[in-house]
Amino acid sequence: QVQLVESGGGLVQPGGALKLSCTASGNVFSINAAGWFRQAPGKQRDLVANITAFGDTHYADSVKGRFTISRDNAKKSVYLQMSSLKPDDTAVYYCNAGVTDWDDLRYENNYWGQGTQVTVSS
Repeated sequence: QVQLVESGGGLVQPGGALKLSCTASGNVFSINAAGWFRQAPGKQRDLVANITAFGDTHYADSVKGRFTISRDNAKKSVYLQMSSLKPDDTAVYYCNAGVTDWDDLRYENNYWGQGTQVTVSS
């Protein structure tokens, strides 16, 4: 059973920084393309940043220059370094990834993490 486990959320003051982690557990061969999404109360879930299997990245305009997505293939993990945080960044952050497991290396399945709360407030 593959799971994406997120960590690193919390309460931070405006201008502060947090680093989110997402690690695939279970019978995992590889994480392929992956991304971070966020959902604020009453709003839709939006893409924050994504990264291809080769390390190419893309960011939402609202976080460019402040957030950095990265990956460690050996650890089967994806990260989101967030800096210069603003109250508008407050949301539940979700990790999403295509994962290939050892049972069938021909395919990948898409998984979501459980979400981690980020609150930016003084």
